[in-house]
Amino acid sequence: MMGASGSGDLDEAVAVFDEVRPRLFGIAYRMLGSASEAEDLVQDVWLRWQAYDRDKVDNPAPFLATVTTRLAINEVKSARVRRETYVGPWLPEPVDTSADPYLGAERGEALEFAVLLLLERLGPTERAAYVLREAFDYPYAQIAEIIGHNEASARQLVSRARKRVHDGRRTPVPAADQRRLLTAFVAAARSGDLAALEQLLAEDATSYSDGGGAVRAAKFPVEGAVRVAKFVRAFAGHFWTDVEVTWADVNGQAAALLSRDGVVFTVLALNTSDRGIDQVLWMMNPAKLSAVSIGRDPPPDDL
Repeated sequence: MMGASGSGDLDEAVAVFDEVRPRLFGIAYRMLGSASEAEDLVQDVWLRWQAYDRDKVDNPAPFLATVTTRLAINEVKSARVRRETYVGPWLPEPVDTSADPYLGAERGEALEFAVLLLLERLGPTERAAYVLREAFDYPYAQIAEIIGHNEASARQLVSRARKRVHDGRRTPVPAADQRRLLTAFVAAARSGDLAALEQLLAEDATSYSDGGGAVRAAKFPVEGAVRVAKFVRAFAGHFWTDVEVTWADVNGQAAALLSRDGVVFTVLALNTSDRGIDQVLWMMNPAKLSAVSIGRDPPPDDL
C-alpha cells in the first residue's frame, strides 16, 4: 500500500495525522486489546504516512484508517501466536478513559473488558469488521473496502460477530449497579468476608489473574462462586496489607486501582450482570499498567 516518499508538506502531514490519530488508536486498541501495542502500531502508520506520496491521497482519514486496520489484522495474527506462550490468563491492557476520553467518546462499543475478551474469539478480519461498525459506525461499503471484501461479505462478518458477542455476554447491569458491586466486592475482599463474597458472585463466576509471569498470580482461572470466594479470602490477610484503594474510569467502566507507596500494582475490574459478578479481573502484569495512574477517592454519591 505504501510507496515512495512524496512531495507533500511535512507540517501539513503532521497536522492531518494528529487530527485522526485518536481514531486510529481507538481502532488499533480495540483490535489488539493492548494500549502499548496500539501505540506502536499507530507509530508505524505515521512512519508510513510520512514516507508515502501523499499527493495521491484525496481523503487522508479513510486512507489512514485502512492502513491501521490492515496492519492491526496482521498484528492480531502474530499476537495470538505470542499469547500461546503467555504465562497464565491473558487479559486486555487497561486504559484510563477519564484521562483519554476520546477513546470512548464516539461510541463506547468494543471497549469494556467483557466485549474485548469476547472479541478474542473472533477471527482477525471478523474482529476488524465488528470494530469498524460497532465502535465507529463505518458504512458497510467502506468496511468492505478497508478489509478487502465485498459489501455482502462485510455485512455477514459484522452480523456473525455481533451474534457471537451477544450470545457470549449476559445483559450487563447499569453503571451505578456495577459500581456498587465493585465497592462491595472490594470491601468483602479486604475483610475476607466469605459469606459476603459468595452473595456477590454469580454461581458460575470466574476469577482471572493476569501476572504475565512477572509477578505472583494464579496461573489458571478459578471457577465457581464458592471457589472464587475461598480463593479471594485465602489471600485477604497479606494481599491487602498497606494497600490504598482509589477509583478510576477504566475502559469505560468503574475499576479499583490498588497501590502501595504510590505505585499501582493491580487494576481490579468486574464484569457483571443481573446474576451478580460474572468475572473478576485482576490485572497485575506491570507491563500492562503504564496506561493507568493513581485514581481518585469517589464522592459519597459516586461509588
